[in-house]
Amino acid sequence: MKVATNRDETRPKVRLFHGSNVEVKKPSLRMGRKKTDFGRGFYTTTQKEQAEHWTSIKLDRAKKGRKIVSVFEVDETLLSNPELKIREFNGPDEDWLNFVVDCRKGVEHDYDLVFGPVANDKVFTVVNLYESGVLDAPAAIAELKAYKTYNQLSFHSQRVIDALKFAESYEVKEGNNQK
Repeated sequence: MKVATNRDETRPKVRLFHGSNVEVKKPSLRMGRKKTDFGRGFYTTTQKEQAEHWTSIKLDRAKKGRKIVSVFEVDETLLSNPELKIREFNGPDEDWLNFVVDCRKGVEHDYDLVFGPVANDKVFTVVNLYESGVLDAPAAIAELKAYKTYNQLSFHSQRVIDALKFAESYEVKEGNNQK
């Protein structure tokens, strides 16, 4: 996985962003919805703008709260730890497409971490067309590659959730997606 890192005196850290309608200092697996791209988990992104976009989605769903991005740091070594079960998708391909369809149907997996593209609204439409048989896999993948994709890193076990270190949070203001 290619991500920007910040070096300190100890180990390289990866900054991850989580968009919500509340500040999240201690992530919980129980709060996640089951039938999502990568199944029930705590979802983050390395892209600040993606997290800021999700604050609006979460606020619209909840009808209360504020647009809050919670920022976490995790040791870069976690993302390649051989003791963890990690699934990485480098782009929208047939494996990713089938994995997302299965997860959205409620099929569970035993991965600790899953990293790959986000199925946003446009991508979600293509996934639905594939799932319903309107598009075959090659046509769906060709369509998906035409869209700009964002990334997501989802945490699916308590041991990886515990590795997340809360750094800060900030409110996204209308018309200005900066702190």
